[in-house]
Amino acid sequence: MTNFKQTLSRITDYIKADIFPGASLALYDGQDWQEHYLGTQDGKHPVVPGLTYDLASVSKVVGVGTLCLFYLQEGKVDLDEKLSTYYPAVADKTLTLRQLLSHSSGIDPFIPNRDALDQEGLIAAINAIKVKADKPFLYTDINFILLGLMLEKLSGQTLDKLFDSEIFQPFGMSETQFGPVDLAVPTVEGIPGGTVHDPKARVLKEHTGSAGLFSTLKDLEIYVDHYLTADFAKNMTQNISQSNKERSVAWDLQGDWILHTGYTGTFVLINIPAQRAAIFLSNRTYYKDERAQWIKDRDALIEIMKEELVHSDK
Repeated sequence: MTNFKQTLSRITDYIKADIFPGASLALYDGQDWQEHYLGTQDGKHPVVPGLTYDLASVSKVVGVGTLCLFYLQEGKVDLDEKLSTYYPAVADKTLTLRQLLSHSSGIDPFIPNRDALDQEGLIAAINAIKVKADKPFLYTDINFILLGLMLEKLSGQTLDKLFDSEIFQPFGMSETQFGPVDLAVPTVEGIPGGTVHDPKARVLKEHTGSAGLFSTLKDLEIYVDHYLTADFAKNMTQNISQSNKERSVAWDLQGDWILHTGYTGTFVLINIPAQRAAIFLSNRTYYKDERAQWIKDRDALIEIMKEELVHSDK
């Protein structure tokens, strides 16, 4: 069994420093998944196998990202086609799928009075979103909400039904669904676990392409296994972005690694050529929400994981 001493030591240090109460971790060394359960859910209840977590933006790759890969492979959509070809409700007719999937769309994500809007109002505002001529890399949920609305239009199904029939059931992911859910690790102290953390996802519900999914370590292992072995993911190390930042379809691209993170303290890290992977689930927003510092701490942890995974026993 591979020894991931530095990874586990760093996570333990973070728990002691109250960066998050605890974490569920799975590491794939090319042969086996190794699971670790550290700390607590809320300062009291221990982290144990089988817990459900709010994936936050990891939802982007589990749902919309995976479906877009399927549709691209099947020729149902084209990377350089205009979004409006498939989704006429969008006001801007210049946006392409490549731009949205690589977060280089030029979208200005600001929506006035966003938190006062109901589901219909929020979708209308997103359809009318302003797009700038300059298109540097800018990560925004709006890109994936629009892609989700496009998938609903193309399929005639809401995303919950679409994800279930096209991804979760075929893959055998029986523990992944849109929230709210009855039981999950709480993301904010004083708010019941299972409540959706992302404010747009709380309003958009099953129409959210950017967040709102809940899942378990076991289900995500099944998911990652498909990325490691299936034909649809074989070109994931190719940069599709025309901006200043390398991106794969829906994922951050770092050499041979693809990565996606989530606001609540989640991430999935995969190296298809080397057949290595990591799944990290935490509720780092439970005690506090210091996002800038969290990004530094998280990125440092990811680098340690990469190093130990690459040098793990073949």
